Amino acid sequence: MIEVRSLTHDYEGKGTRSVDGIGFTIADGTIFGFLGPSGAGKSTTQALMTGLLSIQAGDVAYDGVSLRAQGPAFYNRIGVSFEHPNVFGKLTGLENLRYHAGLYSVPTEDPRRILEAVGLTDAANRRAGAYSKGMKQRLVFARSLINRPTILFLDEPTSGLDPATAERIKEIIRQKRADGCTVFLTTHNMQTADELCDVVAFLNDGRIVAMDAPRELKLKYGERSIAVEHRTNGSVAKEILFPERNDDAERLKQLIDGGAIETIHSQEATLEQIFIRLTGRGLG
Repeated sequence: MIEVRSLTHDYEGKGTRSVDGIGFTIADGTIFGFLGPSGAGKSTTQALMTGLLSIQAGDVAYDGVSLRAQGPAFYNRIGVSFEHPNVFGKLTGLENLRYHAGLYSVPTEDPRRILEAVGLTDAANRRAGAYSKGMKQRLVFARSLINRPTILFLDEPTSGLDPATAERIKEIIRQKRADGCTVFLTTHNMQTADELCDVVAFLNDGRIVAMDAPRELKLKYGERSIAVEHRTNGSVAKEILFPERNDDAERLKQLIDGGAIETIHSQEATLEQIFIRLTGRGLG
């Protein structure tokens, strides 16, 4: 179990907190989504939880042991994938993974097998500096798996990937959870979070504004809508109506009574809509 307690960080020490007293618990074997726009404090939180930044206030505990008291063995347990790919450009993809495997004192994965899993087999012997941004992203993700971690920290792991490749990465993440791995996933992509996460926390200006399972957030804060296509003056028009609003309920009745409806579908609220409702801002 991971416990984050009153975690705070101020880069300049002037009272402008990038992370402002946040706290949460992550159960073993779950995917915890940390969601918010750029600049919300997501990457800073990950850096604090992995020891890349020193904790100024608050604490992070793993199975009851503070991060401050963790020894080198802690880093054998975790894998980290960064939003901005940081690879050794003069080494090949295969050499990058072999180098990092040598940093651990635990059994590691076969680098070729991991490269195959992320679709980089054909580029294994190519210098990483010649990789595209998406390929570098996959290499960094592959690197996070090399030590068979029990805890994964993933910062925007599908950013910049085509849909098919992104789905491949998401399937690997699901399999890691099935194997008992705990995943801390930071992203501004609400669809990815909705597909993957057991619990999500909305972060805005360094503070958590809501936290629960995606379904529970939708039930609590969401507003059901109905997409209606109807024919008017010989052409098809589409409207989004909210049946809990009196005006929209009356409009829906008019369309039904008029017999003009061609298609009608109910829609649940998206996580992005709920985030905007709670914070008044988008995810850009």
